[in-house]
Amino acid sequence: MNKIYLDNAATTPMAPEVIDSMTKAMQNVFGNASAVNSFGRDARFVLDQSRHIIAQSINAKLDNEIIFTSGGTESDNTAIIQTAMKRKNEGRHLITTAIEHEAVLKPMHYLETQGFEVTYLPVDKNGLISLEDLKRELRDDTILVSIMSGNNEVGSRMPIHEIGEIVANSNAWFHTDAVQAYGLVDIDVQADHIDLLSTSAHKLNGPKFLGFLYERDGLKLEPYIRGGDQEVMRRAGTENVPAIAGFATAVKIDDSEEKAKRTKRYYGFKHQLIDGLKKNQIDFEVNGKVDQGELPHVINIWFKGIPNDAFITNLDLNGIAVAAGSACTAGSLEPSHVLKAMFGKDSKRTTESIRFSFGIENTAEEIDQTVAAITKIVNRFKNK
Repeated sequence: MNKIYLDNAATTPMAPEVIDSMTKAMQNVFGNASAVNSFGRDARFVLDQSRHIIAQSINAKLDNEIIFTSGGTESDNTAIIQTAMKRKNEGRHLITTAIEHEAVLKPMHYLETQGFEVTYLPVDKNGLISLEDLKRELRDDTILVSIMSGNNEVGSRMPIHEIGEIVANSNAWFHTDAVQAYGLVDIDVQADHIDLLSTSAHKLNGPKFLGFLYERDGLKLEPYIRGGDQEVMRRAGTENVPAIAGFATAVKIDDSEEKAKRTKRYYGFKHQLIDGLKKNQIDFEVNGKVDQGELPHVINIWFKGIPNDAFITNLDLNGIAVAAGSACTAGSLEPSHVLKAMFGKDSKRTTESIRFSFGIENTAEEIDQTVAAITKIVNRFKNK
């Protein structure tokens, strides 16, 4: 059976160039980057070079504004919890949205148990907040605004530039979870007034268990992981130099020209999928928008009357991997909190919707095969 992977929002296969660079680093750069001997200096050179490449990718002012972490979850937790702890004497109010990833929502819930107040901004049916809502909720005691760059379930892209401008005129710091957007859309932390930004390498064909936190110079958050003095005393633990080299390679090959090519291909896949479903008279609706303003690789579709768990199982039996929502909550029987926020908790969309997410290995032929499989499954359910 020819398997088709359409769950790239959950994780991506490592690019061949990434595997090659990591293999070479594992063979030749095994020293501890904190050691003063020649092996340590070689590792330090690779680490510094990689940090520079990644800093440039988001227009960071200084290379040392990049802190390597174990991934997006640690980066989000560090940004949110450590900001709250550092600034609690200035205020105890935080703002986020109702459709954030659990790596943001759960730290927020934790802070509520510690005496902080959190405002969860609602979203419209396109998965977007109202800028007027944000302006209205900002207060003198608001210390952090955390709003994702792009949603992992429906692909909506928040107006990060406008949000950054609003927050810059307040007392709050601005954090964005860019895990799903980094590598697919251009990010400029200077132009967008971003103070803190989280990413994860495995979302852009890099290695798992690695990410970075951008921390604007001067914020001086306390370390979240304590121990040694790595990462300029901001994140303890010996750096995984081979994986970091692989991360930098993934970033380097994903330049502006490559981003543009992928964006065009992925939007093409979206429209090919939609046109195929229409042609086969499938009863469906897209959750959110499909235009050029959204994340190019994610589309979420409501297949009316078919439970998503049954649909996913049937597609999997046909060798097609998709998802109902975030892979991090895939074991939960709860309906998608994102779709509940967009359409209401009683909407059938919350339990009858499928996420398709595209990647570098997908082809137009695979999309046609997926449409054919969907058509068979839908017709089978109709005839029951």
